[in-house]
Amino acid sequence: MESYGALLKKTREEKGFDVFSVSRDTTISCHYIEALENEEPEIFPGEPYFIGFLKNYAEYLGLNSDTVISLYKNKKLQESPIPDGLIPKHYPIWIAPTIVLLVIVALSGIVFGTYKLVQHIIAVRVENAATEIEEKDRFHVYNLSDKPLQKRLYKGDKIVIGDSESESTELTVVDTLGVLSLDTPSGTQVIDLSEEVELDVDNDSIPDIIVYVSDISNADANRGANVRMLLKTGGVSGSVNIAAIPSDSELPKNAVQTEILKDNRAYPFTINATFRADCLFRYRIDRKEPIEEYYHSGDTVTITSNNGTRLWMSNGNVVKLQVIADGSSHELEAIKAGHVQTEDVKWVKTSDGKYKLVVLEID
Repeated sequence: MESYGALLKKTREEKGFDVFSVSRDTTISCHYIEALENEEPEIFPGEPYFIGFLKNYAEYLGLNSDTVISLYKNKKLQESPIPDGLIPKHYPIWIAPTIVLLVIVALSGIVFGTYKLVQHIIAVRVENAATEIEEKDRFHVYNLSDKPLQKRLYKGDKIVIGDSESESTELTVVDTLGVLSLDTPSGTQVIDLSEEVELDVDNDSIPDIIVYVSDISNADANRGANVRMLLKTGGVSGSVNIAAIPSDSELPKNAVQTEILKDNRAYPFTINATFRADCLFRYRIDRKEPIEEYYHSGDTVTITSNNGTRLWMSNGNVVKLQVIADGSSHELEAIKAGHVQTEDVKWVKTSDGKYKLVVLEID
């Protein structure tokens, strides 16, 4: 019977695939593909990982994955040692009563230990419940700075925007039932579930923060609301620095450039990033300090900048990027799987005196 490793390698070679192209198409590293073909399951972190990669590789080659997995399991069974139970053993006559006595003692210990464990679990849960109630009754104060704030907010919690008391603005959570209601100097602001809004909190007709509600209950206000907030650059004093906008001639000659839009003026723009899988993501807004976080599937991040933003992604294929400028949105081109990608989204001045928003790929 042909081994599963030989079958995989033979099929790959018959199809004219090399290990590198298979790795690129399946996102399985070359190291693991060679381990599958060489029948080295010990290379993988555990058998579930090995079975998963084996199934994906077989299906990619057009093989019946169940057949390939059966070949692996048959080989594993053949290599397993003979169970001790199949070899008859003879024991002294006093062994049986001793074993029975030990079993009784062990069962008694298990029963007593289980009883104590249950008592401990009940005590811990009561203590945790009391702590949770106490925490919900206690108001929390959070400071919103250049780094996004992502918290589960409860009624009474406060968000302070600004560095000093004389210049700071305070928001208060007044309701978390069905909608998030925030008391601000400009009045009560209401945000619905899955809604992302720009809020003017200091009553100057200029948006100051961006708020996104990802989870809120329609039945229980005590559950609070899972909220993501970030400062919107380009507020009272924020605007595009025209003098800092580079011209076309200043860009690297070999830079891959994609034009998003062209206009007679430059203005702040927003980038929405949505993650389809785990990704280390770093961004730097208008040459300020970079922000780096590890995101998971379903996470989103909103970035608003004046002149430009630099983006760095550990796996560009899992990030969906959308640029919003002057009321219109533009989807950025998808990146190949497994690629570490660095991009600039920035304003550039053209030779005819106009401005264009472009995406530059950075080496």
